Amino acid sequence: MSIKEEVQKRKTFAIISHPDAGKTTLTERLLLVGNLIRSAGTVKGKKSGKFATSDWMEIEKQRGISVTSSVMNFQYGDLQVNILDTPGHEDFSEDTYRTLTAVDSVVMIIDSTKGIEPQTIKLFKVCRMRGIPIFTFINKLDREGKEPFALLEEIEEVLDIETYPMNWPAGMGKRFLGIFDRHEKQFIKFNGNEEETYIPNHELMNPEYEELISSPIYQASREEVALLDEAGDEFNLDAVMAGEQTPVFFGSALAPFGVNLFFDTFISMAPAPQPRKSTEGLVQPDHPDFSGFIFKIQANMNPAHRDRIAFIRVCSGKFERGMSVKLSRTGKVFKLSQSQQIIASTRETVDEAYAGDIIGIYDPNAYQIGDTLIEGKANFDYDELPQFPAELYKKVMAKNVLKSKQFRKGIEQLVQEGAIQLFRDKHTESYILGAVGELQYEVFKYRMENEYNVDIMFETIGERIPRWLNPEQKINESLFDERKLLVRDREGNYLVLFQNEFALNWFKQNNEDVELIDLFETNF
Repeated sequence: MSIKEEVQKRKTFAIISHPDAGKTTLTERLLLVGNLIRSAGTVKGKKSGKFATSDWMEIEKQRGISVTSSVMNFQYGDLQVNILDTPGHEDFSEDTYRTLTAVDSVVMIIDSTKGIEPQTIKLFKVCRMRGIPIFTFINKLDREGKEPFALLEEIEEVLDIETYPMNWPAGMGKRFLGIFDRHEKQFIKFNGNEEETYIPNHELMNPEYEELISSPIYQASREEVALLDEAGDEFNLDAVMAGEQTPVFFGSALAPFGVNLFFDTFISMAPAPQPRKSTEGLVQPDHPDFSGFIFKIQANMNPAHRDRIAFIRVCSGKFERGMSVKLSRTGKVFKLSQSQQIIASTRETVDEAYAGDIIGIYDPNAYQIGDTLIEGKANFDYDELPQFPAELYKKVMAKNVLKSKQFRKGIEQLVQEGAIQLFRDKHTESYILGAVGELQYEVFKYRMENEYNVDIMFETIGERIPRWLNPEQKINESLFDERKLLVRDREGNYLVLFQNEFALNWFKQNNEDVELIDLFETNF
């Protein structure tokens, strides 16, 4: 089979949502649909002892949350499906943002009882900026929630995107009867006990369904579908691919109901791998030479071996285990002999992969997030991955100075994963960690203790406003103090951590010759 034919078989997407909207539960259902697991766990599995496959860290099982992006691959018919499950918690949004650079489409889950939530808005905006097609799954129809029309209106107004309901619910909660499948012209009856009955529209008049169609709930919902058919927006696949219209599916991941219907329809519409921007222009996915970029590094996936895995999104050509590739940042050549496809913490050796696939390779402490790997004589870099300034800062130190070697190693490896940022105080050389939220520090502390056997303590600096200094300008160290702390990042670049907006504005007014760079503005 040619590279082009292999590429067309790939479907690579991420699942995003606000915490507790059902993202990881839906992921488990999709793995079940793909025959990858025998029974679905949930992120709430602490009492039952059943945990979500994508939650592989011990702390995820203890806390009942997802704190790191997981990669899952399975065969579905003739297709190779690659699912990236992301953390919903906003404290881990940077990991999610980077993951979104490695996918060709996105499934956005919305809780029907709550509607659009803050983290959903943030993630949606990132998708829109990157032009990623978005498919919406409105979850928890087995509970009483907002009316379907109100949910569609909220999506359109808050997210500024046109909606097209692919199916329509008949009731909700205890009144839930099933859904009208507008795409395939059928009604799917909810029977409970994970059973669904598919009824073509022309068979609904049969006597055996008289009780169903005479129900007031069914009648009211059928009228709503007729209204949608007559006055609603037309389905436009081109608009979907451009991120201007989102197909909307109703269902329940937990019940489960509507998951198979959603997945079959979604997978038929989702785009195959697309061309990627690079410093040398667009790179086509069926280009014969292999290339890809690293969007994630994970330390200690196997704590017994202290290994580091770099996750690559293959962008072109054919990957073959044992091949030699060039790291464009340094020009150094590496032989990729240890390559794996990973389902959470379970891994299998992968001998070949194509554009759209996500593979893990052993990292000999040489790679960085955003690195481009290339086969052949070409020399280019894929677009830089977005960086986001931290908001909360703390000094960190080992409780036992005799553990300084393990302390430095743990910090170096965990920081390279990108979930937490490292700085050094210009005057004291003390370690300062920057993060989006408090939960990142909890996870960092847990992993330092359990993976590196180092007890640490924090000294809070508080919320700070970071501004980078132009590297070409001369730095007058006398301008800085605790309210405007001068530090260096991992690359040696200087930045200032301002205590508040007042301190930032005062500095600007009194030091107009000092150029301050807002990293968030440069990314967006």
